[in-house]
Amino acid sequence: MDGKRWLPLEANPDVMNQFLCQLGLRPSWQFGDVYGLDPELLSMVPKPVCAVLLLFPVTEKYESFRLKEEGRIKEEGQEVSSDVYFMKQTIGNACGTIGLIHAVANNQASLEFEADSQLKKFLLESSKLSPEEKAVFLEKDEHMRVTHESSAQEGQSETPSIDDKVDLHFISFVNVGGQLCELDGRKPFPIVHGKTSEDTFLEDAAKMCKVFMARDPLELHFTVIALSKA
Repeated sequence: MDGKRWLPLEANPDVMNQFLCQLGLRPSWQFGDVYGLDPELLSMVPKPVCAVLLLFPVTEKYESFRLKEEGRIKEEGQEVSSDVYFMKQTIGNACGTIGLIHAVANNQASLEFEADSQLKKFLLESSKLSPEEKAVFLEKDEHMRVTHESSAQEGQSETPSIDDKVDLHFISFVNVGGQLCELDGRKPFPIVHGKTSEDTFLEDAAKMCKVFMARDPLELHFTVIALSKA
């Protein structure tokens, strides 16, 4: 991360829906809380689901795992669809907005946008850029920054300082061409976690969320949010 920092976005589906609505996404799909990862609680999530966001604590265990995973994939390689929209994170605390961009960008065929949508314009103009160039594109987009700031302030009962140390991080899981992809702007590339389908996507993403939780069993700060058809 360079010196740029934004206020952290709260893990609150209402704030996220409002943020995307301000950017011109129609509310035909909505973010909602996932209250648990066992089959009974997953069955309560409205279907279909096209993206899952996970907020988790960045701990020493996780960082150690992340570096090992990166090394393994660089050595072994992986097949990633060229259709995946992936951007790096260069702005501190912007992981919430980047998580939302990843969720929306990889589901544009299902989602509906207003005719003058700033988000649709952003996605069209950045789609052919490299992950690093997309990050720079976001840094320069004043409309996205201002909308993020107002949403971040709206969601907090007590507005956090821009310099607050935030050890929680958002990532997205999406289905691109039948692949379960983990998109994390702190990583150099998407991570493919095997096959998935529209019918099994929520359960497949939930399994990956459980893997994150099992890595840090004493941590309580995990939040799972699904983007569902309204």
